[in-house]
Amino acid sequence: MQAYIIDFVNLLLRWLHVIAAIAWIGESIYFVMLDNSLRKPKAAEDREKGVFGEMWAVHGGGFYHNQKYATAPAKLPNDLHWSFWKAYTTWLSGFALFVILYMANPGFYLVNPNSHWAWAASMTGWQANVLALAFLLGGWVVYNELCKRVSPNMERDGLLSIAVAVMMIVVAYLSTQMFTGRAAFLLTGAVMATAMSANVFFWIIPGQRRMVKAMKAGEAPNPLDGKRGKQRSVHNTYFTLPVVLLMVSNHYSFIYSHELAWVVMVLFIFAGALIRQFFVLMHAGKTQPAYPAIGVGLILLAFWVAAPSPSTGSANVASAPDQALVAGLVEQHCTECHARHPEHAGFSAPPAGYAFDTWEEILGHKAQIQQVVASRYMPLGNITNMSNEERDIIAAWEE
Repeated sequence: MQAYIIDFVNLLLRWLHVIAAIAWIGESIYFVMLDNSLRKPKAAEDREKGVFGEMWAVHGGGFYHNQKYATAPAKLPNDLHWSFWKAYTTWLSGFALFVILYMANPGFYLVNPNSHWAWAASMTGWQANVLALAFLLGGWVVYNELCKRVSPNMERDGLLSIAVAVMMIVVAYLSTQMFTGRAAFLLTGAVMATAMSANVFFWIIPGQRRMVKAMKAGEAPNPLDGKRGKQRSVHNTYFTLPVVLLMVSNHYSFIYSHELAWVVMVLFIFAGALIRQFFVLMHAGKTQPAYPAIGVGLILLAFWVAAPSPSTGSANVASAPDQALVAGLVEQHCTECHARHPEHAGFSAPPAGYAFDTWEEILGHKAQIQQVVASRYMPLGNITNMSNEERDIIAAWEE
């Protein structure tokens, strides 16, 4: 019953997380599109009022006229719309999911027993939890310091973009060395998502509040507040596609269980940013197909890097194992979780819907079983102590 309750809470939190993320990302993408689609106002009275740009649009059977002021309008309405709760809800619900799914069972989901770093492979559960939290906090601190030191006045944003790109390569590498592949992809995405939410909380909203306060007091807003808000908002839009990819990656073990998982991750991050750049420029009236072309090229490169070896056999096994031997190993090492009624206390249903109660079900997932066993991703945390010899037997399994 406890596992069922946890699963049900997980379902509700994930639902909330996805809804909040759709609302936040959708609004963010919309405003980037709006900002880049503005045209010089045609009416003289609008220009006299300080209107910087405008956009006419039709949607849902109605017509809309959006205007942006160069500095500030003469008077602000009392019902000014603010955009921040969607960002906070997305991060808070995502962090709650991380606590329930990963931090509640760190030895199972966080500790990487196959790490090349002995200290990482031998971490205890509470040490892995502390390291995961430090990883998230450290990612935000480093990113924030880069923004403040490399481009404090938003005059060297190109150099800052390179610095942030290098930072993400380092984050991808470190995460895959310190945590399990699945957790590494999630934590790398969470580093970016934390930066996105923190940008809203620490920079964008406070800057906007100072601007509104100054205007209501009849003072000129500090232009740096607007520039900083725009800088962090731009970063958020480039993080968007990579974050979404990394958050759904836990369904695809071939990505995060590869020995070069950090390279695959970096390729997807850059691909997402380049594809997003195409749409950002397109809304500004500039069509540059080179960006999506390079992005697709990086995705194809990731496909090539992550591809399994053509041969699944093993030189350490004299002949192909028979059905009884394979079925016995699956029962010994897999069915504690992957069964219609799992015996493991952490599951109320088979993970990913994979149940291996019958030979037909085992045979139907042959490729997936061989892939995750060969990469040492499964069993999770090697909780059942599967030996290398047993892995070789699974690798040599033909039918």
